[in-house]
Parts: sequence; C-alpha cells; structure tokens
Amino acid sequence: MPNQRGRLQVQKTYKLFIGGKFVRGENGRVLPALDRQRNVLANFCRASKKDFRDAVGAARKAFGGWSKTSAYLRGQILYRAAEMLEMRRGELQDEVSRTNGSARSTSSSEVTLAVDRLVHYAGWTDKFSQIFGSVNPVASSHFNFTTPEPTGVVVVVCPDEPPLLAFVSLVAPAILSGNTVVVLPSTTKPLPALTFSEIIATSDLPGGVVNVLAGDRAELAPHFATHMDVNAIVDASGDAKIGLELAKGGELNVKRYVRRELSPNDWRGREAENPYWILDTVEMKTAWHPIGL
Repeated sequence: MPNQRGRLQVQKTYKLFIGGKFVRGENGRVLPALDRQRNVLANFCRASKKDFRDAVGAARKAFGGWSKTSAYLRGQILYRAAEMLEMRRGELQDEVSRTNGSARSTSSSEVTLAVDRLVHYAGWTDKFSQIFGSVNPVASSHFNFTTPEPTGVVVVVCPDEPPLLAFVSLVAPAILSGNTVVVLPSTTKPLPALTFSEIIATSDLPGGVVNVLAGDRAELAPHFATHMDVNAIVDASGDAKIGLELAKGGELNVKRYVRRELSPNDWRGREAENPYWILDTVEMKTAWHPIGL
C-alpha cells in the first residue's frame, strides 16, 4: 500500500538460512507474516521437501568439523553469538514486539532472556562431559571411561510461543555438544527466528551448524520423520498429531525422538535452561584402556 507521500512500501522477504547462506525456497513459494490484527509485516520463503534435504546435507557436512572443535572453542563461539544478539537487541525487540503485538517492555524481557539463555548454555560446553561422563570400576586391569558424544544431525521443531526464546532454548543445548541442527521455528511467528539467523550469520558460528527453515509443520513433519540421515528430533510443537508422526519416523532408522512440553510461561523459567536437555541429543560411549600403556 502507498504511504502518505505516495511511495509504495518495499516489503522485506526473509530467506531460508541453509549452510551459512540465505536462499530462496526452491519452489519460489512466499508467504506473508501477519501480526495479531492480520496486517502484513513482511514476507518469508516457505520451505519445501527439497529445502529440508538441502539443510540436512549442509548440517551433515558441517558436523565433522563442528563435532571435532574443542569444547572450549565451541563455548567461545556460542558466547560470541550471544554478544551479537546483545549488540542488536533493539532490532530483535522490534521484531518480537511487532510480531506479538506486545509492549516493548515485554519484548525486551524476551530478548534479554534469550541472550542470557545462550550465555548459560555456552558455559556448559566444557563442563557437561565431566559432569555427565564417568570413570567406571571394572574387575580387570583397565581404565573404563564413559563420555557423551554428539549424536549427529538434529531436527528441532519450535513452538509458536515464545518465538525467539523457545528457539534459542532448544537450539543451544543441541549444538553445544557438537551436533548440527535443522530448525523449524514458529509456524505463525517465524520472523524473530529468521532475524536471529541474520545476526548469527555474522558471528563465528560455522556455516551449516544451524540451518533455519520456515513453513508449515504439517507439510514438513513427514519429511522430518522419514529422512534417513536425521539422527534425532526435538519436538516442542505442542501438536499431538505431529508428535505422533515424528515419533513413528524413528522406527525407520532408530532416530531419537524427544518431546518438550512447556507452556509459554515455562520457557521463561528454570525448566527451559535444564542442563539435562544436553543429554537428549548425545550418545554415551564407553572406552577401555589397559593400565600401564
């Protein structure tokens, strides 16, 4: 619509974030992002099955390097991402506020919690292995160690509320151990998560570690469930029908299925910064070493 000066407003089109690059959906589909009054805020690309396959490929390609990165360096990289969010918090506040139709104070609170949540999980990168791993007593002359290792490519399905805080709270515990992720943010409010991807694109996070799609859960869920190169699914959609479909998909290649059932207010509390969430996307590996060698 023309503004008061007769100039046609240029609507931004948010792209998908795959392999560290911003790409349009392969089928050219674009959807409007609406506020609570059904006003068009912007446009965003709607991901297809092929976009998802491309995202899984990018995540798998990045997994080798990211999983071998030292725990200390992963923590520094996540902390740098938090710094980037902090530096552009005004942009994120505006995005959350116009998406939710909420007061700026409310959106400011969500952005603050999102930054703090990322810092919280960044601090766990070089600690979870010591806390959750163990040295096991054995009857032979061996050392026996159990240590957590990343499981691989993880699909994360986010709830609609809160759009930014839930996104960060789900992604951070998955990638800090060395996993790479393909994330489907809120179906109805994707803009804060897509803005997040624009911010972390300029951070030190390697391309392909976090891949952000956008689109309809019901359309993409069958592809999430049946893809043979997905190792785990973290489902916070809150949709029982979609959850059942995702869980059944684990029968094909024994992919792990984890459900997160939190209310919008719960995402603001301690439950959503639970370090035991890290264990949901790692594998416990045991090694034997002869004593004296």
